[in-house]
Amino acid sequence: MSRPVGVIDKILATLKREVASYHAPIVDLIEVQTHDPFKVLVATILSARTQDQTTAQACRRLFQRVRGPGDLERLSRREIEKLIYPVGFYHTKALHLKALPGVLKEKFAGRVPSTVEELLELPGVGRKTANLVVAVGFDKPAVCVDVHVHRIMNRLGYVKTRTPFETEMALRRKLPVKYWTTFNSILVAFGQNLCRPIAPKCPVCPIYCWCKRVGVKG
Repeated sequence: MSRPVGVIDKILATLKREVASYHAPIVDLIEVQTHDPFKVLVATILSARTQDQTTAQACRRLFQRVRGPGDLERLSRREIEKLIYPVGFYHTKALHLKALPGVLKEKFAGRVPSTVEELLELPGVGRKTANLVVAVGFDKPAVCVDVHVHRIMNRLGYVKTRTPFETEMALRRKLPVKYWTTFNSILVAFGQNLCRPIAPKCPVCPIYCWCKRVGVKG
């Protein structure tokens, strides 16, 4: 017997149609263009607290020199800084990227691991990055929660949580697995363009009828 269509199914179907004409988040574009988990990992590290356009330009410069961990290892920290500037926290990110090839070689035979637990052992990788690499880089189910997902899911009333970590755990329990690899990209695009943290465009929102004033029940 097939599962009845719930409100979350309708919401995500509506948002998928809504964001189809939006610019895709940079990490998704990297995956479409390369199908390379290493480049998805690097792009995700660079994208933290950085606008997509800035991240895209930094990735373009870096990937002209770097095709894999070996190329990254041959660059100095200063060279990496120059290539990725002005992404947010570029000094720290350059340190993480410089250390990345060594950790990959020591722990994972030079390859990017495909589980959240293993990815968390890499420099500069937190839960959001690890889940995103699993979902986008390896096309495996993973619940990636960033500020957009946390904000939108709470605005809808689908979860009632205080932190992105709590939201991830709640979504793991509640969100159907079939959405795990795609919902982050949809909600990030929606959150960047319409359901913004400040001055969201509620009058033209296609899912406003399901916002938390009504609440999502299933």
